[in-house]
Amino acid sequence: MNPIRIAIDVMGGDFAPLNEIKGAILASKIFRDQSLTIEFVFVGKEQIIKEALKNLDIKDMKFSVVHADDIVSMDDDPTSVLKRKKQSSLFKGIELHANRSVDAFVSAGNTGAVLSTATILLGRIKGVSRPTIGTFLPTQSGKPVLLLDVGANIEGRPRFLYEFAIMGSIYSKQVLGIDSPKIGLLNIGEEEGKGTENIIQTFQLLKNSTLNFQGNVEGRDVLLGTSDVVVCDGFVGNIVLKFAESMLGLLKAKIASHAQKGFFQKLAVMIMLPTLKHILKDFDYQEYGGVPLLGVNGVVIIGHGKSSPLAIQNMLIRAVEVYNKKINVSIESALQISAEHNSNDIN
Repeated sequence: MNPIRIAIDVMGGDFAPLNEIKGAILASKIFRDQSLTIEFVFVGKEQIIKEALKNLDIKDMKFSVVHADDIVSMDDDPTSVLKRKKQSSLFKGIELHANRSVDAFVSAGNTGAVLSTATILLGRIKGVSRPTIGTFLPTQSGKPVLLLDVGANIEGRPRFLYEFAIMGSIYSKQVLGIDSPKIGLLNIGEEEGKGTENIIQTFQLLKNSTLNFQGNVEGRDVLLGTSDVVVCDGFVGNIVLKFAESMLGLLKAKIASHAQKGFFQKLAVMIMLPTLKHILKDFDYQEYGGVPLLGVNGVVIIGHGKSSPLAIQNMLIRAVEVYNKKINVSIESALQISAEHNSNDIN
């Protein structure tokens, strides 16, 4: 059996290339225990990669190195990568995937650059108007909710949002194992007639679809866990995401502030510390690793710029899951069926 080959943009994250390589080492141990043959392709500055490898235990890891002269920074304009940074680790990694030299691509680099480069080099799945990026948020129910889009598409046409719902539903079903994912449409009220014209039209498309559409959900409902997938445009989704990310810092600051009020408060926090750590773990992006770029002809996983080795490990695990479960085949099939079902309704 041929190994699954994953290209890693080892120069993309804030702590590159060390965290990327350490994450691959962690993942290789897990894959080995699962009897999976995985080969990592480290894409980046060869000399820097080799220096990082010297002090790490890599004897059981299958890997190769592809040299890339350039690096895409977080400040680079995404569209400029296609013109001026074709020798970057990000571009060359996606190019390897486009050439089918590897089966997946993983990066903790510039999200916009990954999105635009992957869309151009890999192309879109037939029937997809716009690829989308989602994120997982913790909920009161104990299972994460998939929120999408979270920044890839500022414009929220009904067709786009409808396709996001289909792709999110398939991902939740096949990767997360949810039989019939509940779909919610993020809105300013639960009533059917609420929201902008685009939202109202999207509501009707989802209502008439074969998806398990639960109706509109408000901002306060997202973290309740009543929906498995919440759909919105990228402008709203990115605001929700950044606000949610700030909550972890706020909670930690509040706990620390309470502990400083006196001996008994500090003692109470110390007693509760194991429980608090367990609760806060659900808010940690490292546990979810990265999120897939849904809608492109390939397997692309995008992670947080500050991704730790644990986060990189989970990104690689996610890439193998998406590849093995042939998510793209299911998305294309579902979009074809929906197009036939709603041929006169989608715009």
